[in-house]
Amino acid sequence: MGKLEDRWRRSLTRRRALAGLAGFLAGSPVLRAQRDPLRDHSRVPAIDELATVFDFESVAFAKVPREAYQYTALGADGEFTLRRNREAFDWVRLLPRAVADVSSIDASSEVLGLKLKFPLMIAPTAAHGQMHPEGELATHRGATAASGTPLIVSIGASYPIDKIAAAAAGPLWWQLYAREEMDDNRELVERAVDAGCSALVFTVDTQLHSHRERLLHNRHLGVFIPSLAPARSRTRRGAQPPEAPNPNGVRPQTPYIDWGTIGQLRAFTKVPLLVKGILTAEDALLALERGADGIVVSNHGGRYLDYAPSTLEVLPEIVEVVRGRIPVLIDSGFRRGTDILKALALGAKAVCVGRAPRWGLGAYGEAGVQRVLEILQGELVAAMAHMGRPTLASIDRTAVRTDFP
Repeated sequence: MGKLEDRWRRSLTRRRALAGLAGFLAGSPVLRAQRDPLRDHSRVPAIDELATVFDFESVAFAKVPREAYQYTALGADGEFTLRRNREAFDWVRLLPRAVADVSSIDASSEVLGLKLKFPLMIAPTAAHGQMHPEGELATHRGATAASGTPLIVSIGASYPIDKIAAAAAGPLWWQLYAREEMDDNRELVERAVDAGCSALVFTVDTQLHSHRERLLHNRHLGVFIPSLAPARSRTRRGAQPPEAPNPNGVRPQTPYIDWGTIGQLRAFTKVPLLVKGILTAEDALLALERGADGIVVSNHGGRYLDYAPSTLEVLPEIVEVVRGRIPVLIDSGFRRGTDILKALALGAKAVCVGRAPRWGLGAYGEAGVQRVLEILQGELVAAMAHMGRPTLASIDRTAVRTDFP
């Protein structure tokens, strides 16, 4: 009996000790801090709590299907070019003017007849329906709400171009991966123009589907989501949807295009025609000679050829050979207002952003797209003020110093 009583007393002592510890922890400031909503990592923050474009990526990651996030994030092969696009901004330093009247900042400009309140556009990316059920409809509404930011609609959009155009009043351009049969291209272009697209962006850097190691390491992600594939944008011949993730990287995409394709498109294209995917001065001159109305310096966000240069580092040589005869736009890697200012200083007329609006769309839908663009616009205005550059015309090469390798 004595042994049982002793054992019971020891057990009671342990229970009291554990109860005491629980009581202590209940009043502990450490535990209270962990319950604080700002420290709760399972909590999705409100949109007004996000301070930078980068903040939207983690929210989108938490909310969209893994396949959609990976498709948005990936680059070609080992993703060197994907990283280099961001690193290039570290190689350009800003040189502010200390004394300047910046009581009024005007970031407006005009590109091929399109008036812009900010030198910013949404780059063409496929299948926004991956990121949000309303896809490009929500993207277009969000872009329009953000000072009428133009949306370049991908040929691989989740919705037909006429429905996208009807979703909002903001300006639209349209992007084309050329089909082998020119009659198919004519049909696609005419449909886009009839819907209200005021320029055509012809993408020329997709000869083959690229080798994407991120998908190879996640083989179950290698299939494009069937219900969200851009079937509505295919030709009547049932061509493959452009930009569909391809784990093998060997299927042809547009290997048949050449410089003559620009002239063939030009023959029936009544709106300005830009060539997207230019990375050398030689190709910029060829595009100009073949009748392009504009150039988009682009490495496709690092998604097709790994070890290609960043767009920012090749921009100056392209601007130099073009000599202002046609506008030069740029995309790939832009995430901050200072990124935009650096590109403008190196001669770009406008900047196109692709992944950032997709993050906004996946995180908060239409409101997320709007907020991402407004953050970039606000950061650009602040950077112009700190730089002593009150207008876009005042931003030139004297605003930067480059240390490109």
